[in-house]
Amino acid sequence: MPSELSIMIEQDLARLESVSPSGFALAFHIRFTTPAFLFQTYDRAWLDIYSQEGLVMSDPIVGFGFSHDGTGWVRWSDLADSDPAGVLARSAEYGLRFGVAVVIDDGGSRSVAGHARHDREYTDDEIGQIVEIVTRLHRNTQSDQDLSSDALAELKRMSVILTHPDRKSD
Repeated sequence: MPSELSIMIEQDLARLESVSPSGFALAFHIRFTTPAFLFQTYDRAWLDIYSQEGLVMSDPIVGFGFSHDGTGWVRWSDLADSDPAGVLARSAEYGLRFGVAVVIDDGGSRSVAGHARHDREYTDDEIGQIVEIVTRLHRNTQSDQDLSSDALAELKRMSVILTHPDRKSD
């Protein structure tokens, strides 16, 4: 049976899905280059290309995530000058035409998120809602020590289902 914390996390992920109609990618508590938790709902074909071509190394969203101190956000359209590899233009071919990048850095842990739409820019109110949810998810997944083994297993299950919807959790 999922814990109360797992239910809250699942509800927040569902909220993000509803405000990110073309998907999202959430990398929580990145240490070196590896997140403790990764949730992705972008188009599978885009995720495959992104992974196969190692686009993370030239992704301006990731660049913003590692260059920004504290909590902040930027619309993808404002990252055009920092995208010489054309990652955002390529992502638009898969319905990720407009988006917002969010970074949470509380001094001890960093999380980076990208949220996409196909139809229009995000409004400031929508961005505020996304930042609030991502911040809450960052805090709720902050420390493995604060999460029970059941909660950790549930987070892994949710990550697999969101990132690989065609797979059952293992």
